[in-house]
Amino acid sequence: MRLLSLLALVVLLFPGPASAANVDFAHDVLPIIQQHCAKCHTNGTYKGSLSLDTRESLLDSEMVEPGKAADSELIDRVSSDDPDVQMPPKGKRLTKDEVATLRRWIDAGVPWQEGFSFLANEYEAPLKPRRPELPPAEQGADNPIDRIVFQYWSDYNLKLPPPLGDAAFMRRVSLDLTGLLPKPADVDAFVADGDPNKREALVNRLLDDRVAYADHWLTFWNDLLRNDYAGPGYIDGGRKQITSWLYKALLDDMPYDEFVRELISPNAESEGFAKGIVWRGKVNASQQPELQFAQNVGQVFLGVNLKCASCHDSFIDKWKLVDSYGLAAIASDHTLEINRCDKPTGAMATPYFLFPELGKVDPAAPREARLQQLAGLMTSPANGRLTRTIVNRLWQRLMGRGIVHPVDSMGTRPWSEDLLDELAVHLSDSKYDLKETLRLIATSRVYSMQSTAIDETASPEDYVFAGPAPKRMTAEEFCDALAAITGVAPDKTAKDDIFTKPLKKQGARPFVRSSLLVSTPLMRTLGRPNREQVVTTRPAEVTTLEAIELSNGQSLTELLEAGSKKLLADYPKDSSEAMCRRIFKAGLAREPNKEEMSRMLELAGKSLTPEGVADVLWCVTMLPEFQLVQ
Repeated sequence: MRLLSLLALVVLLFPGPASAANVDFAHDVLPIIQQHCAKCHTNGTYKGSLSLDTRESLLDSEMVEPGKAADSELIDRVSSDDPDVQMPPKGKRLTKDEVATLRRWIDAGVPWQEGFSFLANEYEAPLKPRRPELPPAEQGADNPIDRIVFQYWSDYNLKLPPPLGDAAFMRRVSLDLTGLLPKPADVDAFVADGDPNKREALVNRLLDDRVAYADHWLTFWNDLLRNDYAGPGYIDGGRKQITSWLYKALLDDMPYDEFVRELISPNAESEGFAKGIVWRGKVNASQQPELQFAQNVGQVFLGVNLKCASCHDSFIDKWKLVDSYGLAAIASDHTLEINRCDKPTGAMATPYFLFPELGKVDPAAPREARLQQLAGLMTSPANGRLTRTIVNRLWQRLMGRGIVHPVDSMGTRPWSEDLLDELAVHLSDSKYDLKETLRLIATSRVYSMQSTAIDETASPEDYVFAGPAPKRMTAEEFCDALAAITGVAPDKTAKDDIFTKPLKKQGARPFVRSSLLVSTPLMRTLGRPNREQVVTTRPAEVTTLEAIELSNGQSLTELLEAGSKKLLADYPKDSSEAMCRRIFKAGLAREPNKEEMSRMLELAGKSLTPEGVADVLWCVTMLPEFQLVQ
């Protein structure tokens, strides 16, 4: 049985975004707006009270009806021949193809480049590290995060959110640091523990579990470094894994500066990231492996978007075509001709770093030497952009939204420059140990406060941090949570030799983690990317496809059926209440209330059956409280 009312609630709470219908805002729509509309309707000039600065200002004008181009006044005006209403009123009119592009864009829901605005950005992100002066400690909070954020809240006249209860804190921090639900018995012991320092001790225990940490954060880095166990390029040699190197780096807690150096100036085990993917057949010039190198290195380590600037000068920030090609030329073993919009220009790229104030790369040096020079510049103590970018990503993973948002737009003003700079210098002071950044965040009072929903309509300039935000479980966390509750999990990893050898010294994991597996249909439906490109954040909303899969998908149904049979082996048929309590507490780290227990018992029936237990499992796992880390 499937509770349609619960599904409706899930869809209501997590509305899915419309499909982009193959419309690329930056490449397809933005040039049209810039050529025909920007002069009169952006950056302080708003003729007819129409502002195209942001998606929000466009929607406020009621000129477009998302999903309904035929009902949108904007389309009527750009396609009209009436001089009194046509847009633009003078000059070159839109072509039929351009109008068709705008129709597809509106029908797709008006997708917009996250964080983009036509308003001039006067903020210039600093490059060098800065050590801020910390406010005085208040209310016994000596953690630098608390000192900065408490002062920030005082400046905004905001009250401190209430603290999380012990059980909720244990669930949050266990999922955030290891990707695993805490065991019910461990939750009971933690709640009963009277030690005032027990939360800090829990954080330390979780970070000291090297295998659980490596298994969990492998997902984060596989997405960032577009590393996977199967997919295009692996069979024909056009792509190379870095799995063995990456897993060992996580297991051994490799310092981040060394981690970056070994990816940029790689050895045989780590070279897959720098090499990129050699696609079959003819591809756009911007997808040459050398340009992929520039795009990926810029995005992952510096929060710089060079994808637009790999075809032409960027429409959305300061980066130019020559910048992308300059970085790409460092990694090229041949002279690289600059192509603009896939057309050769006859000009040749000169190797250079995006931030020449940090130093130069010798254009005459061999490729390997140039990469070593680049690795040295990237990890120079003077490069605060490197440390700011990674601590911002870690803050986003634990707090739900970056200090700089979006996380790949590090040229955007942070909501707290002091907090970003403090985390960055703390990382370098800690010898680039990423666990120390996670420890600092997870032991702050700010992290242990109740979550508050983010106003997604607020622009980065208007955003005010009000506390931790709820986060969706990743596909891997969701599947691991089901495995932990039911005891059903695969017994073999994608690369068994890579992931099992370290266990001889570190101890066994409770079950094979989803991060170690080739992607399944269920994981792909729940948002695990194909990793053919860098993925720094996964979708925050449930899509229609996910809602259908969660409602009655074959993969999930089979998993719940197998789990119910496994659970039934441990319980007599007349123990419905005990079974329901076990499932609920294992999933939510708390006891069910009277109404929740009554509804589960109604599903389970007086005499337990596989179908009844599967329905209870489904009911619990569909709850937003289960699917969110909050």
